[in-house]
Amino acid sequence: MKISTLKELLEAEVVCCEELLGDHVYSACGSDMMSDVLAFVKDQAVLLTGLVNSQVIRTAEMMDMICVVLVRSKKPTDEMIDLAKENGIVLLTTNKRMYDACGILYSNGLVGNKLKEQ
Repeated sequence: MKISTLKELLEAEVVCCEELLGDHVYSACGSDMMSDVLAFVKDQAVLLTGLVNSQVIRTAEMMDMICVVLVRSKKPTDEMIDLAKENGIVLLTTNKRMYDACGILYSNGLVGNKLKEQ
């Protein structure tokens, strides 16, 4: 799914890296616990979270994620925005709750990511 499509589906606002909206994501992960995010494989995923600190962007970078969506109208810190720009990670914000946002993306064809083999 193109990030631009994801943006439209979630009625999201682009915070940074608008020039990358044509890139594709192939799976999604929704969590406020970055340790849980690290349990997922790298597969051009989008991360949906309500957590607003720099660890979100650092985790996304480590997992090769190219898009982070902040749910519940959360606003990113300046440090988050700077890190996202440095790492080419699209940062979006939506007023939707995580459950609803994940459901919208799933029902429009964006699948969840497989757990790493133990």
